[in-house]
Amino acid sequence: MKIIPIQPGPSTALPVVPGTAYPTHGPLKDRRDRAVQDLRISVTDRCNFRCIYCMPRSVFGADYPFLPRKELLSFEEITRVARRFAARGVRKIRITGGEPLLRKHVENLIEMLAQIPDIELTLTTNGVLLPKMARTLKDAGLDRVTVSLDAIDDPTFRLMNDADFPVAAVLEGIAAAKDAGLGPIKVNMVVKCGVNDQGVIEMARHFRGSGHILRFIEFMDVGSSNGWKLDSVVPSREIIQRIDQVFPLEQVDPNYTGEVAERWRYRDGAGEIGVISSVTQAFCSTCSRIRLSTEGKLYTCLFAQTGHDLRDMLRAGVSDAEIDQTIAGVWHNREDRYSEIRTANTAGLRKIEMSYIGG
Repeated sequence: MKIIPIQPGPSTALPVVPGTAYPTHGPLKDRRDRAVQDLRISVTDRCNFRCIYCMPRSVFGADYPFLPRKELLSFEEITRVARRFAARGVRKIRITGGEPLLRKHVENLIEMLAQIPDIELTLTTNGVLLPKMARTLKDAGLDRVTVSLDAIDDPTFRLMNDADFPVAAVLEGIAAAKDAGLGPIKVNMVVKCGVNDQGVIEMARHFRGSGHILRFIEFMDVGSSNGWKLDSVVPSREIIQRIDQVFPLEQVDPNYTGEVAERWRYRDGAGEIGVISSVTQAFCSTCSRIRLSTEGKLYTCLFAQTGHDLRDMLRAGVSDAEIDQTIAGVWHNREDRYSEIRTANTAGLRKIEMSYIGG
């Protein structure tokens, strides 16, 4: 595996330049020749979990000032933006949060987005509301789901989610999603050294042969509230080595350019796993993602400090052409490469929280 060392040298994002004419049609490329292909849409900043790496209870307590309803983008506003991105090359839309299934009538948004041609429509969830909602989401047009599950044993999982949800609640959600046809289902495990990394093998054992794709994610310095330290990261190469010693693996080619998960499969044919290595093996050079926040800001990087406001434009009655030019300008001026330049200093910068923008 190619390992990209942590280096100094942060980059500075360039603003959209007023009055500049950007290309009016066709796919968009940024300053590093990366095309926009994936749009992630956060529909709520609220969650029923308090995961220690995302929404630690010490910060996101009972008195935390979540966004009021009137500040959230409406489903119509979200769909309008999504259509502009689809016209510019986006082929996958992922609904995120917070916990997106907490957004009231989110299935109505799914139905609206599903009308956009040639789009794969996915959703990331903690899974506990899927038993009630999986069939409705599928009927609305959702293609598949990704479910977060950070341990297969109850004590560790309850420690990680800090809301006393048992593993069984998530497994029931995964089963409901499978029954509804929301597959192939991906299961994401954020691995934190000394907290849940001892359960990597058991997670692999549980999902082998299930038809689901288990993915291990390095603990990242998203946001400013999770107490990230480099020594809390378990490198993905170590995770692969651990599993390979018990269940032999072989590497698989990526499905497409820019796929963030490195793919591996069991040599005995029992399925596939993946590793997402934002810390130790930066994939900035092929990143094709842009994110729309709950209240309508565009972020060109998961580790961004600032976004570009679209909500005021949408509510001021501007034309689709003006929205399109703003989108084009934001992407054209993008040169983010945070994971390639991460240092102890950059890791300490105040950044948007994962619960606000999604993963």
